[in-house]
Amino acid sequence: KSSVQTIGEEQIQNPYTELLVLKGHQDIVRFLVQIDDCRFASAGDDGIIFLWNAQVSLVFWETFAGDIYLIFVLQCLTVLQRLDVWLSGGSDLCVWNRKLDLLCKTSHLTDAGISALVELPKNCVAAAVGKELIIFRLIASNDGTEGWNILEVKRLVDHQDNILSLVSVNDLTFVTGSHVGELIVWDALDWTKQASECNFWDSSVHPDAQPEIKLTQSPNETSVQHLTSDEECVFAAVGKGIYVYNLPMKRVIACQRTAHDSSVLHIEKLPNRQLISCSEDGSVRIWELREKQQLPAEPVPTGFFNMWGFGRANKQANQAAKKVQENTPMYFLELVGDLIGHSSAVQMFLYFGELGLATCSADHLIILWKDGERESRLRSLTLFQKLAQNGDLQLKF
Repeated sequence: KSSVQTIGEEQIQNPYTELLVLKGHQDIVRFLVQIDDCRFASAGDDGIIFLWNAQVSLVFWETFAGDIYLIFVLQCLTVLQRLDVWLSGGSDLCVWNRKLDLLCKTSHLTDAGISALVELPKNCVAAAVGKELIIFRLIASNDGTEGWNILEVKRLVDHQDNILSLVSVNDLTFVTGSHVGELIVWDALDWTKQASECNFWDSSVHPDAQPEIKLTQSPNETSVQHLTSDEECVFAAVGKGIYVYNLPMKRVIACQRTAHDSSVLHIEKLPNRQLISCSEDGSVRIWELREKQQLPAEPVPTGFFNMWGFGRANKQANQAAKKVQENTPMYFLELVGDLIGHSSAVQMFLYFGELGLATCSADHLIILWKDGERESRLRSLTLFQKLAQNGDLQLKF
């Protein structure tokens, strides 16, 4: 029997009661990239890039025949809004303009492809290449054209296994996660290591943490598949579970060890206290981070020895433990929504606020999940506007 938390049909806090299926891709859809507040691009194993609008359905699509080779070796894709360019990672690091004209690329990363990218200050990016973290700087051409040059600045070799995930915490900090469960916090300006955790999810490292955090040491359970952050906490998809790691406290404050039946591939923190995750099992789930009710610390029994003063140390230890408990709030992840629509692994998703949620999957589909109440109001409003324009709307007083 699965130990994954379940939720019934009455999902009161789940607004996504309508879905729109977007068809076009003929193979696995691996990447979604947000372009602006409502538009996004999708790319997959079929070598086609589609452009979509979350407000409606399909805007237009184009097959970039000359660039199909890029998509087939593509492992990550991101947009640098500030520089108005796209970056793709695979066997090379490539820079593209909005028309997908290739502006420049590296030519020395064929042995191990780029698996993840994150933007850093001062026109820099960090690229995960196997166990190495390579810092590149983008330099604009001096000839007045939109050309760019890519300069390798530094190589960091602190990880013991392949780096699978990168996330920017703020302008000063970014975090990396590896296949064997390493978590390293970096300075985003000088790229020095600020902190590292080898088994940040293990209760033996944090004895006062929740006992269910203890995991088996199999690679499927320790692999840090994806990271996201809210500037104070890092939310990590580790194996089948989700872990909330507080950066100032340097400890796990909440976890859901079996959030899905299979590996969690992508997570994202919403502006509220909610978190969304998707998995190889084809599900998309919504979680809410809630604070646990603190119970008063039980006094340490001292018995007979207290008569002779031997209980002072225990009393002091109890007071210290109580103080730590009072100052260290613990949280838990409550399942508040379960979106079932894909028939295969959900690779990733994009959150568009009130416009909904876009998910992509190995079933070749993209699904737009919509707020049912909002969509109903919009349809009613549109209907009344059309009736008013046609003169068919008669108001009776």
